[in-house]
Amino acid sequence: MTRIVFLNGEFVPYEQAKIPIMDRGFLFGDGIYEVTAVLGGRLLDNIPHLARLERSLKEIAIANPYSDAEWTRLQTELVRRNALADGLVYIEVTRGVFERDFVCPDDLTPTVVMFTQPKDLRDPPAARDGVAVITVPELRWKRRDIKSVSLLAQVLAKMAARHAGVAEAWMIEDDHVTEGASSTSFIVTKDRRIVTRPLSTAVLPGITRAAVLKLVERHALRLDERPFTVPEALRAAEAFLTSASSLVTPVVKIDGEPVGDGTPGPLTRELRQLYLKMAEAG
Repeated sequence: MTRIVFLNGEFVPYEQAKIPIMDRGFLFGDGIYEVTAVLGGRLLDNIPHLARLERSLKEIAIANPYSDAEWTRLQTELVRRNALADGLVYIEVTRGVFERDFVCPDDLTPTVVMFTQPKDLRDPPAARDGVAVITVPELRWKRRDIKSVSLLAQVLAKMAARHAGVAEAWMIEDDHVTEGASSTSFIVTKDRRIVTRPLSTAVLPGITRAAVLKLVERHALRLDERPFTVPEALRAAEAFLTSASSLVTPVVKIDGEPVGDGTPGPLTRELRQLYLKMAEAG
C-alpha cells in the first residue's frame, strides 16, 4: 500500500511530496507541529490538540490555514487513506517559503504537512514493563509552551537517552525536573499524591497530561501541581510519563536507580487503563 501524505492542500504519495529548500521551517525551524494519537481509527483528544495548534500559531504570528472542522476532516481522511488503526497523525505548519532572510513578508502562505505513523498504543512493552530515563541539563529556549519545530535540544537529549540504553531523558533546570524530551513527567508519592509541574512558559501544556488530570479529578485522586527534584522522584512510590505517542507509561528507573520497587506501580497502571477506557468510549 502506498503511503499517502498531505501537502499544501493535496493528498499525494509520499515519494512525490516535495518542499522547497527555501521553506522557513527547513532554514530556521520557523514553524509549529502537533501529534494526535489514533486508536481504532479514531483521533484521540483532537479538539485540545487543535486548540494548542491554534495557540502555538498565534504565539508566533502564523495564520491558522484551516478551521478545526477542516483540520479534523483532513486528518480523518488521511487516516482513512492510510488504513491506520493505531498510531499517530503528525501536523506541521511553517511560515512558508521565502528567500533566506531573518525577516520576511507578513503575507506568506504557510506550508502545511501531515502524515501518519503506525504505532502500538494499546499494549506496547514499555507500558507492561516500564521504561528507564536519564536526566540531562535543560538546554531549551524560554518559550517551551510553544510547540515549535525547533527541537535540537530535544534531539540531543533523546540521543543521550539512546546512548544510555533508555527510553527518555528528563530535563533538569534549577535542580528540578521540567519535563521529558517528548513527554510530561509525573511522580506518585508514598501517600498516593500525584505530582507534576504546573503549566508555565517552562513546559509544554501536554494534552495527554490534561486528560490524565481530568481522570485524577473524576476519580477523586489527590494532585499536587508543583516542581519536584530527582531525589524526590527516587523516594517516590511510582513515576510515569505521558504523551500522545506513549499515553501513560510507567517510569521504573531514573539514572540507573529504581523508582519504588523498580516495577510499574499500581496507580500508574490504573491511570493507563482509565485513559484507554476513556479513549475507547470516545
